[in-house]
Amino acid sequence: MASKTAPDAPTRPCPICGRPASREHRPFCSPRCRQIDLHRWLTGAYAVPVVEEDGGEREE
Repeated sequence: MASKTAPDAPTRPCPICGRPASREHRPFCSPRCRQIDLHRWLTGAYAVPVVEEDGGEREE
């Protein structure tokens, strides 16, 4: 059975704990680290920065 990831892709450390990433859970090392990351996104610990504009009308 062929793997879904490239066999020669460089291995990076897990972004949560720093251990080597596993093929099955890439970019994480385990299901636990994957769930921790998901929890952080869902609770708002991670956020995409947004630059808010003034409420004025748009100038063209």
